[in-house]
Amino acid sequence: MPPSNTTAPRYTVPGLDTAQGEKVIELLRPRLHALNDLALTLKHIHWNVVGPHFIAVHEMLDPQAAAVRDMVDGVAERIATLGGEPRGTAGALVAERTWDDYGLGRADAMTHLGSLDLVYSGVIEDHRRAASEAAEIDPVTEDLLVEHLHALEQFQWFVRAHRESGSGDLSGMDAGHKGADAGSPPSARRTAKKATSTKRAPRKTATAKRTR
Repeated sequence: MPPSNTTAPRYTVPGLDTAQGEKVIELLRPRLHALNDLALTLKHIHWNVVGPHFIAVHEMLDPQAAAVRDMVDGVAERIATLGGEPRGTAGALVAERTWDDYGLGRADAMTHLGSLDLVYSGVIEDHRRAASEAAEIDPVTEDLLVEHLHALEQFQWFVRAHRESGSGDLSGMDAGHKGADAGSPPSARRTAKKATSTKRAPRKTATAKRTR
């Protein structure tokens, strides 16, 4: 995560001191960026998916994008409640994120879904990590992130159900890896930004070069 350019809050919620509030805010800032990026990615795929599965995927993604936008709002308002400053501009997202842009443009549904599966894996892994760290300080923030995880994991299931064959194999995996390499969001597509082009996943080896 890039170094923070925020100052400690002057106040925070009852039961936490300002140092604890600042730590929770720092946990939430990358989650805000990841969710904002995910919402944009979902709309991008919604606009660019083609092929025989077009209408099913096109219509599946809009409710997911709307739900993720609500998650963005919840995280931003939690940061503000804790005494912080939620930064929702495109410039802040690009400057502070640790991943590349989603790399696929106009492509068939299975190719997009293979890449989106990896995107969801990255967001979910990082959300779980943040929820675990928040639990030690602020159960209210933990509860918010866990609520998000219920929906995010369900959305990934929807994506995988489209890809899954009767034997349980997931189609589009190779295409998904290529899309992730080209630039998925946080965990799966993570890059060492401003260093090299090598992609990495946090605290473990990535199976595909990239994520959120």
